[in-house]
Amino acid sequence: MSILIRKPVPRRAALRGIFNGAAVSLALPFLDRFLDDNGTALAATGQALPVRFGTWYWGMGHTPGHAIADKPQTAPGIGFMEETKALRPYEKEISYFGGFGMPLDGRSNYTHFTGWVGTRTGVVPQKEGDIPAPTLDLLIADEIGTTTRFKTIDASSVGIARENYSARSSESRAQAEISPVGLYARLFGPGFTDPNTGDFKPDPRIMLEKSVLSAYTENSKAYIKNLGAADRERMDEYFTSLRQIENQMANALQKPEPNAACKVPQSPSEPPADRLAGAREMPNVIDNHAVMAKMLAMAVACDQTRVFNMVFTDNFANVRKKGETYTHHLLTHSELIDPNLGYQPLAFWFNQRCSEGLATYIETLQGIKEGAGTLLDNCLVFATTETAFAKLHTIDGIPLYFVGKAGGRVKTGLHVVGGGDPISRVGLTAMKIMGVGARSWGAKSLQTSKPVTDVLA
Repeated sequence: MSILIRKPVPRRAALRGIFNGAAVSLALPFLDRFLDDNGTALAATGQALPVRFGTWYWGMGHTPGHAIADKPQTAPGIGFMEETKALRPYEKEISYFGGFGMPLDGRSNYTHFTGWVGTRTGVVPQKEGDIPAPTLDLLIADEIGTTTRFKTIDASSVGIARENYSARSSESRAQAEISPVGLYARLFGPGFTDPNTGDFKPDPRIMLEKSVLSAYTENSKAYIKNLGAADRERMDEYFTSLRQIENQMANALQKPEPNAACKVPQSPSEPPADRLAGAREMPNVIDNHAVMAKMLAMAVACDQTRVFNMVFTDNFANVRKKGETYTHHLLTHSELIDPNLGYQPLAFWFNQRCSEGLATYIETLQGIKEGAGTLLDNCLVFATTETAFAKLHTIDGIPLYFVGKAGGRVKTGLHVVGGGDPISRVGLTAMKIMGVGARSWGAKSLQTSKPVTDVLA
């Protein structure tokens, strides 16, 4: 009797190939054949499955006293209340950060702007529209997103492409994909190779285009060195984009191995005219989000990207309840507080829908099996907003969640009490978890070298 012992297969063995006499490479999905018997690490090296990073954004914050119960100190148990009850089933996948501060150092609070910029860059803007430093998702993408087809993917269910919260600077702000049809075409249209189909024919024109791009990138250093500082920065971003396109072309030259987790979703149909006219009505936003979340999650599962950003509602919450005139944003200012309920009923309704949206996102990531666990187990999602209480435009105590276990690097089910510490501590923690080597992050009173160790596993 003979016993077959599985020989470990190095992941890199499947990434090398020859096409038309030239060496090419491809970042493949994480297949069972690459994993150990526990399904948690690469068989040949013992290296753990990759951890992906995502952000999820909603506008208008929480309703104090009705969203998350206050706690005197950091402890297990988040304390979801009526406004956030949709998240209760996922408490074991979440840690909540409350009570962190946003010191302004004498600068103005540019409403619905300063909060998200400070939280994501660690720097308070000097004026409206100022994004003084790269957002943390891009710093993380620089570390973990260099081998995938897309360095980052940005999507928004609210239909405003410019209202995306990923930027290198004020002049370099990413545009979000706002159409489910457009997102599908980008992720699974031309340029996508289904790892589970037997029909694969590389396009020889891609090699020619890749060679042209290579010539540009090889000459970039000589060109850039004669430019001024601002132009050098712009050109560096430009050539970085070219290199990303070149990587995409390299991916298209070789067929990936089959991957059970990667299942191409059904192509969405164009919405009818009446749906387009009401694109910012909350039911349509919810539907768009559900469809786009599935496509984005599958793009991550297929290893097309390891950094992904999703906007549920924008920072000015330009969404309406069907039949209502006022947007969520306007309601936070004009709607009276119900004396019996203790809050603004319609604004509260919108906040509940936002919590339900995050619950849908969590469920979607959790629904994709990967190795011995789920895609969510190998993700860290940084979910936040731009204000604590929208009616008063407060930015101290902005609510923030970590979702997912980040490959076992994160403790979940915790309510972390900030005690007024700078909210940049949370962003630094996310970057530390994702392998960014920064010793400190932020500027002035937001500068910190202290990650939140309570959530580190």
